[in-house]
Amino acid sequence: MKALSQNKIKQIRCLQQKKCRDEHNLFVVEGEKMVEEVLMSAPSQVEFCVSTADFNSEHTTGVEWYQCDEETLKRCSSLKTPNKVIAVVRKMVFPETRTSFVLALDAVQDPGNMGTIMRLADWFGVEKIICSRTTVDVYNPKAIQASMGAFLRIQVDYTDLKSYFQETRLPVFGALLEGENIYKTVVQPAGILLMGNEGNGISEELKQFITHPISIPRRGGAESLNVSIATGILLSEFFRNV
Repeated sequence: MKALSQNKIKQIRCLQQKKCRDEHNLFVVEGEKMVEEVLMSAPSQVEFCVSTADFNSEHTTGVEWYQCDEETLKRCSSLKTPNKVIAVVRKMVFPETRTSFVLALDAVQDPGNMGTIMRLADWFGVEKIICSRTTVDVYNPKAIQASMGAFLRIQVDYTDLKSYFQETRLPVFGALLEGENIYKTVVQPAGILLMGNEGNGISEELKQFITHPISIPRRGGAESLNVSIATGILLSEFFRNV
């Protein structure tokens, strides 16, 4: 174990910013459970780890490792209550695969929603998420935390969604208030499920590409549903009979 230098501390703190993550192609994973999962599933992606003396792992072989006290770890952490270990990880690279069902996100802004949607995709076996360039960074520390390790398995790409929809031949299911009742619609996990921004929904620019508008019927007085909750409900219906 090596002592943690000031330069390493600055590097970890810098990675809380998207500009720094993009420049160095690195991101931060925090917490015992998720760091252990990275060390087991993708050890070659780990740049280095930092931990307090009371953290123990069976997967330290071949990994550059630094030790520090709790106060120093707190300086590195983006969490209010830091855990015992931080890993600096190279951005994930996935083999290009063809999939019959894709989740698309239009300008989703909250990193917690982004992470939860990744976790939902992982649960239902959705392999790929396509995001507009205005969607929050998948490697935002809060998104990584909320994903609970799903970032290791879900391919997330950023692109111009208008061009993407112009080129695809897949049916596009769009979550709209005026859409068809999802509980009265027969759906299968084939096509693209498009989810919109937390406040504004799906942009007018993309609505024209929706071939199958769908909605979750409201029974009570709530004005809207959180986008990650709505995504979970809709995915459950798409995979109901699979």
